[in-house]
Amino acid sequence: MSHARRRVLLLRHGQTTWNVQSRFQGQLDIDLDDVGRGQAERAGELLARLRPDLLVSSDLRRARDTAGALARRTGLPVTYDERLRETFAGRWQGLTTTEMDERYAQARASWSAGADVPAGVDGETRSEVGARMSAALVEHAARLPGGGLLVAVTHGGAASSGLHHMLGVPRASWPVLSGLGNCHWSLLREHDDRRWVLEEHNAGSLPEEVVGDES
Repeated sequence: MSHARRRVLLLRHGQTTWNVQSRFQGQLDIDLDDVGRGQAERAGELLARLRPDLLVSSDLRRARDTAGALARRTGLPVTYDERLRETFAGRWQGLTTTEMDERYAQARASWSAGADVPAGVDGETRSEVGARMSAALVEHAARLPGGGLLVAVTHGGAASSGLHHMLGVPRASWPVLSGLGNCHWSLLREHDDRRWVLEEHNAGSLPEEVVGDES
């Protein structure tokens, strides 16, 4: 296996009170709660051992503060990029799943079934989020040295859409990946033909190199 391949690690932010309440945060700027701050510190301690070369983050506070825990341990500056924000969910932002189901039953049913419809009636589609996420990740990854690692701190829905887009999963097959837990991550490695391969998903421990696959 070539050691010159670039890697991209997508890290979801730590827990917020709205996560616990099943309330759609979208692009509203919600803080981490005490549990989330502890999760960020633990993730920062673990991921610092990977010696990342670049650190980028959504500019929303829950992501910024999660990125800050890693920045303090690595000395890396954080580049903030609005393209790493969560899905803009229009009228759903601030509502619980129960409230969304009651007020927007048809739209919620379509969204939950995986249709590429705008979140919250007037928000973003998953394909729109995937396109902006992928563009940001490819752009930042291009700054890496050979074999370098980019850590991108983002949000659950944005990470899912970005991963599907980066991996070239046909839209009709979304979602084939589960979501990410708070302060869990997915690791992509660049393939020889410039495709991206998923090496770790929804991980909360340090990745290990695959040895002897297909043998």
